[in-house]
Amino acid sequence: MRVRESIPAWPAAERPRERLHSCGAVALSNRELLAILIGSGQPGYTALDIAGGLLTGASGSLRQLSGMRAAELSRIDGIGPAVAARLVAALELGRRLAREAAVDRPRIGGPRDIYERCGPALRDLQQEEFHVLLLNTQRAVTSELVVTRGTLDTSVVHPREVFRAAIAESASAVILVHNHPSGDPTPSPEDVEVTHQLAEAGTLLGIPVLDHVVVGAAGYVSLVECGLLHPERT
Repeated sequence: MRVRESIPAWPAAERPRERLHSCGAVALSNRELLAILIGSGQPGYTALDIAGGLLTGASGSLRQLSGMRAAELSRIDGIGPAVAARLVAALELGRRLAREAAVDRPRIGGPRDIYERCGPALRDLQQEEFHVLLLNTQRAVTSELVVTRGTLDTSVVHPREVFRAAIAESASAVILVHNHPSGDPTPSPEDVEVTHQLAEAGTLLGIPVLDHVVVGAAGYVSLVECGLLHPERT
């Protein structure tokens, strides 16, 4: 299909790359994902047009597409050797992923588990780092993100920064972790304020904040254990 405008001229909400960043890869169609791999189009045709032709050539089947060699893909309009190699590599990674055994992710049973996971990396740092652990429904950690580095306050730890990835990765819950370079893990008033702000946001989003653990030089403090956070009430 011949088009009048290239993809960069489209509204951001309709461009595949921007949609991937804002909605996550799972929200994109096969055609959109292939268009991202293809990259640039050619005069009069967008990467989405070429991706559509690619799928048509494979009868709409990713399995059939994955069986095509680079030389075959290169014969499709708009697919050169470099793009064909990129597509073959991506499809091979998909096959390898399907064969790979499930990852045995560590489950979080309490704040001691959080400290054992994060403490070694955080307790000796000379500046504060604020981390977020994303959990699935089995309370297993799926990702650990660094949200900020520097002094912790509500102006730098904003709910959108904490929950953007949680939403994109369909996290069931989150756990907050940060360190005190002073060595004393006692929560400050700012720590408590940030925790309550994020817990309220998590409640609205349906992604509860299960705990906030402050790491010090020789130990930790859990805001849940010291009664400053009550996940069951949020």
